[in-house]
Amino acid sequence: MALPLHDRVAFVTGATSGFGRAIAERFAKDGARVVVTGRRADRLQELARALGERAHAVVLDVRDRRAVEAAVAGLPGPFAEVDVLVNNAGLALGLEPAQRASLDEWDTMIDTNCRGLVTCTRALLPGMVARRRGHVVNIGSVAASYPYPGGNVYGATKAFVHQFSQNLKADLLGTGLRVTVLEPGMADTEFSLVRLKDQGKAKAVYQGMQPLTAEDVAETVAWCVTRPPHFNVNVVEMMPTDQAFSAFSVHRK
Repeated sequence: MALPLHDRVAFVTGATSGFGRAIAERFAKDGARVVVTGRRADRLQELARALGERAHAVVLDVRDRRAVEAAVAGLPGPFAEVDVLVNNAGLALGLEPAQRASLDEWDTMIDTNCRGLVTCTRALLPGMVARRRGHVVNIGSVAASYPYPGGNVYGATKAFVHQFSQNLKADLLGTGLRVTVLEPGMADTEFSLVRLKDQGKAKAVYQGMQPLTAEDVAETVAWCVTRPPHFNVNVVEMMPTDQAFSAFSVHRK
């Protein structure tokens, strides 16, 4: 029997755009109460207004441990018992080879994609375990499995997300909690704009092909968290039909 979203509480990080916003919208549409978090206050408030009474907005940078702990501790009654955590906040920066890449950008990716994700998870996990119900959904990437030039630290952070998710599942055996890592390929969101910092270059990434959409990812997350309680979706890897695996590169003299 499917587990409905109606009246469950979800906590979604990085909800101001892309996957996070689409997931929050889908959850609210299906009757969940949603804690939406993100760094951009104006976008967050606009989303909260659009979702109405089912949303509670928290301006939050997941890299700030004290802020995360305070946000979780300060959740109002109707939103306090979180059933679903969606660790969506994350980013890629730059495509330079490792020897020329920015160490500051590497630090930002590690702090957001890894440290922020584990901080949010650790803050919410004890309550889920105490209630013996909950689902952690981590948004990874196909970059966790398939290397490409310039993917260096971004791919490594997503490999961390994959393995952390698997280890969480091992730790939580017997608690009733579920863990899923969702690993999308090319998707038309603000991802490439953030990475490349150029509107034209970002649009060119998807030229002549049909990428995944944020709604595709939201639909998949909704499916995972509504499976019957005995059914855990461990890993979902999804790509556009127009994307496949790259051949091995060979440097020839």
